[in-house]
Amino acid sequence: MSSACRRLQRPPTPADGTGVKIDCYGSSRLRDGGTSNEDAYWIWRPSAIVAAVCDGAGQAQHCAAQVLRMFARQIEGGLLQVQQFPAWSHWMRSTDAAMAGGMQSTFVGLAVVEGRLLGAYAGDSRAYLVNEHGCRLLTEWPSPRLGSGEAEPHPIHEPIDPHDTVLLMSDGAWTPLPLPILHRAVMAARLDDFADLPATLIELAGKHGRADDMTVVALRRR
Repeated sequence: MSSACRRLQRPPTPADGTGVKIDCYGSSRLRDGGTSNEDAYWIWRPSAIVAAVCDGAGQAQHCAAQVLRMFARQIEGGLLQVQQFPAWSHWMRSTDAAMAGGMQSTFVGLAVVEGRLLGAYAGDSRAYLVNEHGCRLLTEWPSPRLGSGEAEPHPIHEPIDPHDTVLLMSDGAWTPLPLPILHRAVMAARLDDFADLPATLIELAGKHGRADDMTVVALRRR
């Protein structure tokens, strides 16, 4: 895990923010031969689960962490109302405008609010919903990254049922894993320690080499 990820990660303990029991963990690894991680993730637990993954574009090892620091300040300060998509959209558009002309980053973030997933995304980092019925992509319409000046936030709004698993993944992690393989891997790990799932998926994605940085955040409703 990169130093940026360590600074942004909260201790890996379960949360029950609104009476919904959630486990949430993350892992990130450098690409083969890499010296700095352009991915970053953040997990927040005090009153509800909030999680986000960013992937900086190009030689942008600090960009993803910078975006998540700005996001964290909004959440920790109570300035971003996570239960409303317009609040997510406003923050993402403001961040896009503030970064325009500089470095760029993907963003996929969500909160668990009263048994629902609420969030937004821009760029090609992905979110998946996985359960015994299959694996479904929640981020179907990638848009330009934050910092492009053209980012178009798309909403995430889904129920999360007991035993559902949600994955947030950078493109280095999801690209090698088609939906059927991702589904089988998550189902096969059901009896293992859930904290190990992000690293397990990264190992699976990287078995033929890590051509890009890889980041996975996994959350599960208990």
